[in-house]
Amino acid sequence: MAIDRFLQPRASSWMANNGEHVDIAMSTRIRLARNLEEFKFPYAFSEDEALKVDKAISSVLLDKGKECGYDFTHISVEELNELQREVLVEKHLISPYLANSQHSSAVLLSDEEELSVMINEEDHMRIQSLQSGFHLQEAYDIANKMDSLLEEHLSYAFHEKFGYLTSCPTNTGTGMRASVMLHLPALTMSHQINRIIPAISRLGMVVRGIYGEGSEALGNIYQISNQVTLGKSEYEILQDLQNMTEQIIEQERRAREALNANSSLLLEDRVYRSLGVLTHARLLNTEEAATCLSDVRLGIDLDLITNVDMSILNELMVFMQPAFLQQYAGRPLEAKERDLARAELFRERLADNGINTKGEDFA
Repeated sequence: MAIDRFLQPRASSWMANNGEHVDIAMSTRIRLARNLEEFKFPYAFSEDEALKVDKAISSVLLDKGKECGYDFTHISVEELNELQREVLVEKHLISPYLANSQHSSAVLLSDEEELSVMINEEDHMRIQSLQSGFHLQEAYDIANKMDSLLEEHLSYAFHEKFGYLTSCPTNTGTGMRASVMLHLPALTMSHQINRIIPAISRLGMVVRGIYGEGSEALGNIYQISNQVTLGKSEYEILQDLQNMTEQIIEQERRAREALNANSSLLLEDRVYRSLGVLTHARLLNTEEAATCLSDVRLGIDLDLITNVDMSILNELMVFMQPAFLQQYAGRPLEAKERDLARAELFRERLADNGINTKGEDFA
């Protein structure tokens, strides 16, 4: 089946740990919400209209996508079981909203999984571009290229005064959400994050967890996104987020330096204890695994650990999630079984990466 290749424990290009400020900025995402003018919005359209919207958008991307360098695979959400849908959510390829869609819906995925186009989500279309590291402009350029291609062949719902019209008024205008996923362990440990988050919100941005709205900052990972889409251009939104992100990165670096200078032994102990847990534990729940991953990631960035590939940690952060573990096992797993499978996964992947998992000295 077409879906099979996207369900494998195979790294997406955005997990590659490449790019600017990659020690803190893990990935960048641009999402554009668009609707077709001749159809009602998804909240009100019929099933027949949903199918026509899917066909209209898919036809353009499957026929013309190669002209832009992308070979898309069309996947109907209705044909996926619950576990398969959740795996795509855990890989950030579709949204939880699309996974639970009540209409005929679909996603078109590029081969390297850096680009996905969700059809009949909250809007007719959500174009999503994902890049490794901190690359707002590059991610926007890719999404904008797809947007331009589609707009050549489809008529968008657009108002001269308000811009792109969307199902939710909070997306009207540019229809753009730009997000940067940041690893902020030092700001979290020092509790500075508690004053930074409200300050970010006052500047028209929002801070969420790793899986977006309603999710927790698992493993000290935070998503920072623009909240305002109306009254500003795409360039202004990107520039505001660029400036904000650079300031947060600078504050995280200072916090890391302070931790290293004032509590180096405690920090080193914490990092190596976490590496020990990941390489030797027989049971690992999601929260403990995420916390230990964060510590080890920080240890790599501070050169306390030099023999672990950071991209492996990015992959494990996704592959350790509940649905992925069950997909990998090929059967449903109870919570305790998932903890066992998660611990085995860590030991296997870190051993493959040259880390001794049998108890010898790490040095």
